[in-house]
Amino acid sequence: MFRWRTLESWRGLLVLLLVLFAVQQGAGAAMIKCKAWLAPILIERAWQQTLEQGGAVIKPWPWADTWPVARLRVPTLQVDLLVLAGDRGNALAFGPGHAGASALPGTRGQAVIAGHRDTHFAFLRELRLDDYVQLQLPDGEVRAYAIQASRVVDSNTHELTVQDSVESLLLVTCYPFHGFNSGGSLRYLVYAAPKAQAVGKIMGVG
Repeated sequence: MFRWRTLESWRGLLVLLLVLFAVQQGAGAAMIKCKAWLAPILIERAWQQTLEQGGAVIKPWPWADTWPVARLRVPTLQVDLLVLAGDRGNALAFGPGHAGASALPGTRGQAVIAGHRDTHFAFLRELRLDDYVQLQLPDGEVRAYAIQASRVVDSNTHELTVQDSVESLLLVTCYPFHGFNSGGSLRYLVYAAPKAQAVGKIMGVG
């Protein structure tokens, strides 16, 4: 009888542990979904505050290690993305990221923006020569860039040299777009040059 009760107690404890584990896993999954839903809203709000305050750095949440620095649009492809500071994993999880070692968007030099091939920068494969992309800067100015060239390079053998003589834009993602393995060395580069004049300020750009 004693052994039977002991066995039942262990079974009850095991069931309790399994239930607690299931609840913990479910809560974790719910948190991930909540974060994925809430983050774009907070980033959008931070960008609106940046525009309202004339380019101030506004973090989307107090402990964030990134913030929006530009808005990237391709009207013909219905692409509308906020570009975040930094091109590491934390930033790229929420959107394309600006490489801090490159020029600031809209300034002299080459601004480098990177994104994941299977999410935010999947549209790069659809860009063609002379297509246009737009960058809205933190002060509200919008600049247009024409696609000049694209190519695939091996990051193990190709050293990315950032041009600093004239304003330009370089969009970078991993390659191939439909590859199953992540972390490969191939990169897809899209080069763009600005139009002669900024296209001005667009009132009400969100």
